[in-house]
Amino acid sequence: MPASFLGSALRGSFFFIFGLWWSMRYPLRYLRRKSNAESQPSHGVQQVEVFEGAVKAFFALAGILAEQFVPAGPHLQLYSPKTHSWVDLIPWHYTTIYLFFLLSGLVDIASHSPLKLPLGWDRLLLSLALLVEGLLFCFHDYSDAVLDHHLHSLLAVAAFAGAFCALLEVFLRDHIILETFRTSSFLLQGSWLWQIGFVLSPPWGGPGWDQSDLSNLEFLPMCFCWHYVGVLAVLAANSVASRCCNESCQLKFGDIDVELDCGFCLRRNKMGSRGALLPESSSDDK
Repeated sequence: MPASFLGSALRGSFFFIFGLWWSMRYPLRYLRRKSNAESQPSHGVQQVEVFEGAVKAFFALAGILAEQFVPAGPHLQLYSPKTHSWVDLIPWHYTTIYLFFLLSGLVDIASHSPLKLPLGWDRLLLSLALLVEGLLFCFHDYSDAVLDHHLHSLLAVAAFAGAFCALLEVFLRDHIILETFRTSSFLLQGSWLWQIGFVLSPPWGGPGWDQSDLSNLEFLPMCFCWHYVGVLAVLAANSVASRCCNESCQLKFGDIDVELDCGFCLRRNKMGSRGALLPESSSDDK
């Protein structure tokens, strides 16, 4: 499998996995809060946020190490005094992108840890990470590869859209429409990065698409829109699945308030006393 396809596929998988997770988590949380308007963020929700931040930081750190220390990588050398020139700036571009996502993950952890950073900081750092991603993709060295530039320009559109949405979430926290739009931007980036891999370096070998064929330039924006239609279909399907899951939990547990973010069920005490956490598989109802 060509290295360029593998790199594009791994980057795409990072965005797609987060997008799929959010496409299930946010609708479930919205339905839970809608059914109980007085509910407050629980300890389980904070644990999920910390877990998301840790996963994001882990993948970003792995990306930095992969970009720098693969056999053909720059190995942390940015400038060569022998040739008086920069060394492999493209891996350094990706390293910079991963660095900002690493910072975003660390701020996610700090925002929901005993440090108690203001919650807006996590969305602000995510917005900055997406902004840096789009900016660096705009200034890649594509030489005469017009198709390559075209593909990454469309990717930058998705990154900038996600950055703008995350910035709005700094001021409009837990807004389901903004969360859904941000989720769609992650899913779109993930699927489009896979598309880039297939176009520029097919996994079955052989040359990529013809860079000089103008019809390819006309087709790709339309293909980009088709990808977004697929993303909307995924969001719709997961929203329906979330509603079905929420309703089935309510039917099964009756007076039990479902904690959808961490997979536990919280028994509501009718006398107003403190509830007890019960596993979802428990069949006792005292």
